[in-house]
Amino acid sequence: MKKLLSGLLWGIGLLFMLLGLRWLIDPQASADTLGMVLSDGVGRSSQIGDFGAFFFTGGLWVLLGVWRKAPVFLYVAATTLGSAALFRLIAWAAQGAALTVDMIAVEVVIAAILLLAARLNSRLGAAR
Repeated sequence: MKKLLSGLLWGIGLLFMLLGLRWLIDPQASADTLGMVLSDGVGRSSQIGDFGAFFFTGGLWVLLGVWRKAPVFLYVAATTLGSAALFRLIAWAAQGAALTVDMIAVEVVIAAILLLAARLNSRLGAAR
C-alpha cells in the first residue's frame, strides 16, 4: 500500500510539474485545456507566469514531500489545490463564473489524496 501511494504521489508531482512547464512551451494548448483564451501582453504574462508557477511549484512540493518523507510539503500542495477549488466555488457564487464541477472535483480528490498521504507519513514518522 505504501509503495502504491508513493508511486501515485510521484505521478501527481511529475504531472503537475509537466503541466507547469507546458505553460512555457505551449501556452495556447495549456489555456485551451483550461477553457481559457490566451491573453496578450500583460494578461499573457500573468497567465503563463501564474498558472505555470501554480502547477510547477505544486508538483515540486509533492515530489519534495515524497522524496524527503516530509508531510509538511504535502500539506502545502493540498492546501493550494483546496484553495483553488474554494476560489472556483466563490467565483461561481459571487462573480458569475461558470461552475466547473469537473475541475473542482479533480482538485478536491487530489487534495484529499495528498492530505491522506501526509497524515499517513506523519504517523509513520511518529512510529519510528
